[in-house]
Amino acid sequence: MTDSAISPQWLTVPLEDVILRIVGGGTPSKSKPEYYRGKIPWMSVKDMNKHVLQDTVDHISQAAVDNSSTNVIPAGTPIIATRMSLGKIVIADFDSAINQDLKALFLPAEIHRDYLVYWYRSVARKIEQMGTGTTVKGIRLEALKGLEFALPPLPEQKVIADKLDTLLAQVESTKARLERIPKTLKRFRQSVLAAAVSGRLTEEFLASDHDYHRHVDLEIAKDKKLAKIDSPNTDEVEFAKELFESPDWDRWKLYALEQLVESTRGIPYGIVQTGEAQEEGIPTIRCGDVKPLHVETGSLKKVLPAIEEKYRRTRLNGGEVVLAIRGTVGNAAAISEELAAHPLNISREVAMIPVRKNISSQFVAILLQSPGGYRALAEKTKGVAQRGINLSDVKRLVTPLPTLSEQTEIVRRVDQLFAHADRIEQQVNNALARVNNLTQSILSKAFRGELTEQWRKDNQELISGENSAEALLERIKAERAAAAKPKRRKANA
Repeated sequence: MTDSAISPQWLTVPLEDVILRIVGGGTPSKSKPEYYRGKIPWMSVKDMNKHVLQDTVDHISQAAVDNSSTNVIPAGTPIIATRMSLGKIVIADFDSAINQDLKALFLPAEIHRDYLVYWYRSVARKIEQMGTGTTVKGIRLEALKGLEFALPPLPEQKVIADKLDTLLAQVESTKARLERIPKTLKRFRQSVLAAAVSGRLTEEFLASDHDYHRHVDLEIAKDKKLAKIDSPNTDEVEFAKELFESPDWDRWKLYALEQLVESTRGIPYGIVQTGEAQEEGIPTIRCGDVKPLHVETGSLKKVLPAIEEKYRRTRLNGGEVVLAIRGTVGNAAAISEELAAHPLNISREVAMIPVRKNISSQFVAILLQSPGGYRALAEKTKGVAQRGINLSDVKRLVTPLPTLSEQTEIVRRVDQLFAHADRIEQQVNNALARVNNLTQSILSKAFRGELTEQWRKDNQELISGENSAEALLERIKAERAAAAKPKRRKANA
């Protein structure tokens, strides 16, 4: 915002004193769709998302201009929002009609346009705070006209605008580079998961539990339910290898997912009808609560104990994997014993995968969350409005299983690499916060005169006498007095 401690060579005046006129707009009749099939740009608040516009979302015809209260504003004229998007100011590099939520600021010859635009951005937060209204915030024109405007001599306005062009371009460049890093980290995490379940992450690992798969097979053979389940056939295996992009599974063994769970619990979904949310009750994990490799517990729906009691089979004990099978299909997370220390259940949108004690639930979650696991689930996902996957398809997912020692090592390495990525992301977020604050800091310094302090010392002749702010204000007053009433400008269709 404009600081009261400005340079002594400047003046503080109401914004109204440095504006020739303010022109508003209007909306052509929506009952005439032909009005909105023209070629004349028509600006509204939905276009106020950039500093400089190359085009508008909507276009209207010449008839729409002629038969409404809209006005066509010349290219390069600053345009502000007085309803919604308060504090926003844009420049269009083309003539554009505007609607009633926008106002065009026509400037005197001796107010540098870019200086005013930067000044307006510097007081954007103050303008937002001045907005009134409950659902939609607006600001009265009189309030805008009364804003205190920092008025330096014209040569200094130009110098400030040029300095801000350079400094803020550097800030935006830095911000753009920082904003690209989270996308890079997302790709990094995906590549880690892909390497983890393909065998590449631990290709040099020497397992000590060489009899592991024999013990797993023996468990399956001894269990009447598990023994009846077919292992993955050739077609299923080849399709899985294609989805996982040619993995190195030679030292691992492939199972159907349902072969690896507790046979007494199977792979079920949870509570079918959870009822109204309760203040006190049993927390229930829904599909939206299952995030990649973790469960968000902040807003778990609580259900009546009497309802939850009917679904004891899906009550979580710790060591299970939960999988979103409706809506955000594919997100998976392992349930820790700490999370399941108190009663916890799942809804019908979530599948429970109770892997046996000699299988790492964290590894299985990593497998399901990996790019290959996601593609395997996506191949079986059905529906348009409400997408979902059948439990029968989940049960038949081909599950490449390394030895338990290698599963544990994979989980350790993934955790380590993800923690490194998380640290970088936190540093980036902190840097972005500082960069965002830097823009406002630079603007504040500019409109206190701090960016041009040395320039003023070196250029006294450009800020005194006829070049002073006082002389400038008098010329602006004369120009405003001589300005004719604005003529309505119409564009050709």
